[in-house]
Amino acid sequence: MDGILNVLKPTGMTSFDIVAYLRSLLKERKIGHTGTLDPGAVGVLPVCIGKATKTIEYLTDKDKVYSAELTLGISTDTQDSYGTVLKVCEANFSHEQIYDAIKSFIGEYKQIPPMYSAVKIEGKKLYELAREGITIERQPRDITIHSINIIEIRDNKAIFEVECSKGTYIRTLCSDIGDKLGCGGHMSFLVRTRAGHFELSNSLTLEEIYELSKNNSIAERLSSIEDIFKDLGRIDLNGPQTKKLANGAYVELKSSALKKDSILRTYDINGKFIGLSEVLFINGCLSLKMKKQFV
Repeated sequence: MDGILNVLKPTGMTSFDIVAYLRSLLKERKIGHTGTLDPGAVGVLPVCIGKATKTIEYLTDKDKVYSAELTLGISTDTQDSYGTVLKVCEANFSHEQIYDAIKSFIGEYKQIPPMYSAVKIEGKKLYELAREGITIERQPRDITIHSINIIEIRDNKAIFEVECSKGTYIRTLCSDIGDKLGCGGHMSFLVRTRAGHFELSNSLTLEEIYELSKNNSIAERLSSIEDIFKDLGRIDLNGPQTKKLANGAYVELKSSALKKDSILRTYDINGKFIGLSEVLFINGCLSLKMKKQFV
């Protein structure tokens, strides 16, 4: 079984819990998720099965969309509603002040990963240190907030949708917004509505996945490996070209329409997807080099 399953992660389970459950249910050893969701969060969690685990590095890089609730005036050690309250402040702001503070984070900004996160420092996860009562200095990371759509502002709460780059912590964004207003804040709810091209609308609950497995129809709901790269160009090769590419050799290209450094979906003479190849400029001519095989 090879493909990607669009799982609707429920609250109370870690991303690893989902993977462990699916390994047991589907009797598949090679399974991995494509981006951690906090236990308290719900939403889209693409899970790769079989040969599709080779795509994890590509899926992790995809932009994501979240719907979040920000509660102003209450700061917690985890930056969400599951942590210990550190500070309570008045949060008497106008809608315009809250709106402007949230919108100010659109674009690139340096975000400091929270202590309660899976980021590793010298081989140890930050949340493991945090549970021991240890706080260490973290280097800020460059992330991008592509857009924020504010849905509602009521009293000290704001609900908004955010599209962002990989590595973005929405609870840290909420905390940073609160800090900018001077009252602190935390993320009180989170739903991931999109990861890459995987949408909440066609995700599967664990109960639905269980029923599909009983009927031996899981494969029908898997996205294929090549679907992930549908936004890339395509190239079809003949038999000798396919063999050369698979053996690590370069394949000279005759087309001048292809651009150097572009990545292409690559197919053999029978139209079978074999992987991703890269267009390079070698010895004065455009050539193709295998970047990642999926066969």
